[in-house]
Amino acid sequence: MALTDRAIVHAKPCGKPYKLSDSHGLYLLVNPNGSKRWYIKYRFVNKEKKLALGPYPLLTLAQARRMREEAQLLLISGIDPSAHRKAERLAITPEHTFESVAREWVISNVNWSAEHKKRVLRYFELYVFPTNGSCDITKMKVKDLLVPIKEVEKAGKLDVASRLQQRTACVMRYAVQNGIIDHNPASDLTGAVSTPKVRHHPALDLNLIPDFLDRIDDYKGRQLTQLTQLAVKLALLLFIRSSELRFARWDEIDLRNAMWTIPAEREPIPGVKYSARGAKMHSPHLVPLSRQAIELLHEVRQHCRPGTELVFPGDHNYRKPMSENTINKALRVMGYDTQKDVCGHGFRTMACSALVESGLWS
Repeated sequence: MALTDRAIVHAKPCGKPYKLSDSHGLYLLVNPNGSKRWYIKYRFVNKEKKLALGPYPLLTLAQARRMREEAQLLLISGIDPSAHRKAERLAITPEHTFESVAREWVISNVNWSAEHKKRVLRYFELYVFPTNGSCDITKMKVKDLLVPIKEVEKAGKLDVASRLQQRTACVMRYAVQNGIIDHNPASDLTGAVSTPKVRHHPALDLNLIPDFLDRIDDYKGRQLTQLTQLAVKLALLLFIRSSELRFARWDEIDLRNAMWTIPAEREPIPGVKYSARGAKMHSPHLVPLSRQAIELLHEVRQHCRPGTELVFPGDHNYRKPMSENTINKALRVMGYDTQKDVCGHGFRTMACSALVESGLWS
């Protein structure tokens, strides 16, 4: 019996994939995660083969049937539909495929660190290139650009889908700016992907900071090491990101001129994940050092082993940085709930509130 739109809409996922057959080899595969994809099963030279058409509902029942008819015409002519599709893709000028233009765009961002470029390309390689990489970018429409992004969204990876949408739009804008295409279809992608829920890091009210400072001193030499106590104080003073603090090197800090230059990328530490991370915007970031921050850094230096490269080395291995959870663990020791009261990332929120309330910044 032929499929109907109603039957497709009401098809619910089960514990394993199952097929909804139409006719003449066309069927819809319903996956356990709820995604649905069209396929054609056919025989060529006495061998059973399968041709993937695309996801439902981006590809409707009527469109899937038209594609099945096109495949049947090819078979009547003695042509394998799968081989025909592959030949069409190979016939595209390589310089004008989505993948080649995307790689050019990544290379063109000269201010990006090598690590960030690698990370952006990895996302394309994982989620976009398998579907759109070989497509002729001059013929791509909004629905083509959306296919891989919507697949990621259905998998519940809303943050990844949002990033892919933004970067796809950048690739298409680059193509316009370089005369490859005349119009940017990605300009109509806005609003097509669900926005990930913003997670706000817990932060203390500014009037509670004096009590917070008292608690740091109260726990000095008890459950907090001297170096951990200094790390918490410095993070509060400079409101930098946790990775910028953990991976800080002494050669980045100029105490004489009261300036900390966080590089775009750092020399990686063997065996330490993400240790090559520098400033978030992938360009050197200047952090002016107040008198109090300089005093703290002088004190930190006294607690470091001579020749130590890291500003805040780990408790058990001075060649590796302090643990990613050190600041939050210290806050819990001080009696704070890092899910509700305050966490290390919340220092930046507190700084933002203080700057806005001062009336000097907005």
